[in-house]
Parts: sequence; C-alpha cells; structure tokens
Amino acid sequence: MSSPPGGFEVPLWRALAVFRLASLAYVCVLAVRDADRYDHPYAVGALILVMAAWTAATAVGYARPAWRRWPLLLADLGVVLAIVSATPWVVGRAALATGVPTMGVAWMAGPVLAWAVSGGRRRGTIAALLVAGADLITRERIGQSSFTGVILMLLAGVVVGHVSRLAASAEARLQRAVELEAATRERERLARGIHDSVLQVLAMVQRRGADLPGEAGELARLAGEQEVALRALIAGTSPATAAVLPDGGEAAAVDLRALLGRYASAAVVLSAPATPVPLPRRVAGELAAATGAALDNVGRHASGRAWVLIEDEGATVTVSIRDEGPGIPDGRLTEAAAQGRLGVSQSIQGRVADVGGTVRIVSAPDAGTEIELTVPRAQR
Repeated sequence: MSSPPGGFEVPLWRALAVFRLASLAYVCVLAVRDADRYDHPYAVGALILVMAAWTAATAVGYARPAWRRWPLLLADLGVVLAIVSATPWVVGRAALATGVPTMGVAWMAGPVLAWAVSGGRRRGTIAALLVAGADLITRERIGQSSFTGVILMLLAGVVVGHVSRLAASAEARLQRAVELEAATRERERLARGIHDSVLQVLAMVQRRGADLPGEAGELARLAGEQEVALRALIAGTSPATAAVLPDGGEAAAVDLRALLGRYASAAVVLSAPATPVPLPRRVAGELAAATGAALDNVGRHASGRAWVLIEDEGATVTVSIRDEGPGIPDGRLTEAAAQGRLGVSQSIQGRVADVGGTVRIVSAPDAGTEIELTVPRAQR
C-alpha cells in the first residue's frame, strides 16, 4: 500500500534516495582504492556507471507514488542481483580471497529498503534474504564478517519495514481523526442553527397542539416526533449507531444507547452519554427489555411522559426511568404479584436480576415514580 503525496512515507522514500547516492559514493571510493587489484578494472568502471544510472532511475521512479509497484520493485532487485553476480568476474576470485570488497557493498541494500518501505517487514525480509544469499554465493570464503553483513541487512529490512507500517497506520489514524473533527464541527454548527430555529418551532407546535382534537393534534404529534428525530441526529444517538462485534455471540459488545434509542419519542426524553455505552449483548438486551416494560407501565398508568437517563459508571451501568404520574401506593406491587400480575416483578425485576443487576423503585402518591435499573458491565 503506497502512501499518497505528502504522506508519512514520503520522507522514507527520500531518505532511501539519499542512502543510495551516499552508498554509491562509497563504492566509487573503494573502486579507486582497489583499482590495481581488480581483474577487469574497466569492467568495474562500466558497472559503476550502470549503478549510477540505476540510482538516478530509482530516485525518479520511487518519487512517484504510482510507480512504487511490483514492476519497479522487481526490476530494482534484478539489477542489484545482476551486479552482485558479476562481482567474481570483474573483481576476480583471487582479489576476493584477499579481502577486496564485492561490487555492491552497502549499495546493494537499496532494494531491501525499497521493499521494506513499500510492503513492511515481510517484503523487507524476503528481499534481504535474496540479496544476502547472492552476496554469499560470490564470496570465496565465508567468515564471521560475511554473516554480520547478512544480519545487518535482515535487521534493516525488518526495522525499516516496521517503521513504514507504523507511519502508514499513523497517517490513516490521523486522516480519520481529521475527518471526525471536521464532521463534529459541522454537526455542532448545524446543531446551533437548528436549535435556534427548527427545534424551537417544532417544540412549540408540539406543546400548543398536543391537546387539540383531530388533524391539529396529529400534526402536533408528528412535530414532536420530528423534534426527537432531529435531536437524535444531531447528538449522534440514532439507533443505526449500534456497535456489535462480528463474533455475534452473547458476549458481543452492544451500544446500549442504540437499543434504548428506539424508545425515544415526543413523550419519552432520552439522555445518554456522548460516547458509546458497551455492554454484553445479553445484558444490554435484558436491560433494554426491562426499560421497555417500565415505559409500557408509564403509558398505561401515568401520563405517558417519561424521562430516561443512561449513566455509565465504569463497573456498572444504570438506566433511570422517571415519570410524572400518580405514583405507586404502598403495597401495590406486592398485591399485584399475588394477583398474578407480574409486569414489574418478572418483566423488570426478574430480567435485571437474571443478569446480576438490581432494581430500585422510588415512588410516592402524586409525586411520580422513578425506577433505577443497575447492571454490572461484566456478565456474571
């Protein structure tokens, strides 16, 4: 995967061009020093010209993102292997036996670094093994210094490949962060404009027309629903934002905000954290079902208007449902359970207890009811 122009990998490609130029200069210095020891000094000069031309070609080629692909990478490796293979003839085996360096020296590490930058550690290791193997074959004697060069080339391929992948990953994350910041700013800008105009008008229509009969009341209800939908869109808490891990099991993480988001309406106000509230699938499902049962009771026994609050407390998650109804008289829940009406004891308390949670009900006559459902984040 190549980086776009201006990406984090660009400095690596520029550093590679500088390395090849510097290593070519080193080859020239050694060639001048050992010219009288070569079997074919003129052939050595011709090879140095080929190396210089190829250094210029790769500097131009790797500078263009569209060219950093297999044709150029394979050609780069082939040219270097050909020059390394020509070493025994142009330098001479006798000279090599006395310690004269091979033609490639440090310059032959160029394709190793190019492969590492373009494809990471794996490509860099493959190129290093091929080049190092060709270099060992050309030597008359293989000693400790020969293996030291091989190890250094392998390390260069691995390290540079790792740094290259880190750079690509950092660039991708930075790009996502920039896009998210831009989207957040745009959402905030739109939210300010919508809140100052559309939401206030919809809320006013809903309040003033809620008690009107016929089509006027229906329009007020629709206005209230659209207000809720717009608020959810601005806050980013749409039910479509459910985050489920791909394993699909009961332990999969589910965003509780998304499950409870479907209960939001003109009569039910949902308040949730700005960040996801992940819970195991089973825990989140039971908690959402218990919340739905509580809201059903609000619709049947209270005014239908309720406030739902999600609180992420780290080890536990609490959902509070509060209404402005007549309240629950003392002993009413026990009496209902004895009569076989198990809405609260089973649909709410039973569901929460099954996942290791607790239910707290606070109610007083003419003061409304508040139900707190608390579940542990780790499923028991």
